Amino acid sequence: MKFTTYLRDGVPRLAALDGAHFVDLHDADARVPADLRAALKAGIDLPAAARAAIASQAARHSLTSVTLAPLVPEPGKIICLGLNYFDHAKEGGRDKPDYPWFFFRAASSLVAHGEEAWAPKASTKFDYEAELALVIGRTVPRHVKQADALQYVFGYTCFNDMSVRDFQKRTPQWTIGKNFDRSGGFGPVLVTADELAPGATSLRIQSRLNGQVMQDANTDDMIFNVAETIALLAEVLTLEPGDVIVMGTPAGVGQARTPPVWMKAGDTIDVEIEGVGLLSNPIAAEPV
Repeated sequence: MKFTTYLRDGVPRLAALDGAHFVDLHDADARVPADLRAALKAGIDLPAAARAAIASQAARHSLTSVTLAPLVPEPGKIICLGLNYFDHAKEGGRDKPDYPWFFFRAASSLVAHGEEAWAPKASTKFDYEAELALVIGRTVPRHVKQADALQYVFGYTCFNDMSVRDFQKRTPQWTIGKNFDRSGGFGPVLVTADELAPGATSLRIQSRLNGQVMQDANTDDMIFNVAETIALLAEVLTLEPGDVIVMGTPAGVGQARTPPVWMKAGDTIDVEIEGVGLLSNPIAAEPV
């Protein structure tokens, strides 16, 4: 089953996809909250609700007729991994980490599919990072075993962890360079975990800048896989419905190229993951 989040009168609404069209789940059944995180926190069986909505006479809308929102507009937590692909760690001059390099993103940094990402006024070193993201569907018990971790994943989507490299390197922690406004591409489609291999393994992942392939890898190349990442996080904190984990990027980022490649106004950056979808963002100058 596939889901998306779109805007109606400026308010995010949860929808189930039916080919190139969608059904608003709250319109089809008022018991289903209109927000993905709220629906997950309420324990709604969203695949069942989606099947019922698609089978009903509820109105269909074309995806091309609406503006999309970030898939989870207000996640409780957005936890990202750095250096989680072998070749990316190597191109950055680092060894394989013994423990994930975790950092947080804020909801204010998110940008929807098709929406302009902002090349920041404060820097010219604006980079792309194609990433697989997952959305937690149920509260993860503390100290969950790795073998049990995947049952708490609701689904997977695309993410672009766009990074302002000079700000990222100003401090030992990367947070400041990872939280510029409109720098976290997120969506457009969430694919439920049952439609993919466990842990979303063996999926081709690419980024393309103005149509040119910049990153081309496979999710099998991750150092810490989805189950291990969830288990490690559960040693520390409670993962809740609607939390997002962003699983790191492969080699080929702009800063590692000779000469470096930086995104600028007028560019378009695409992230595509096999079986998951295509996330595209035009790049615009940050408004003065």
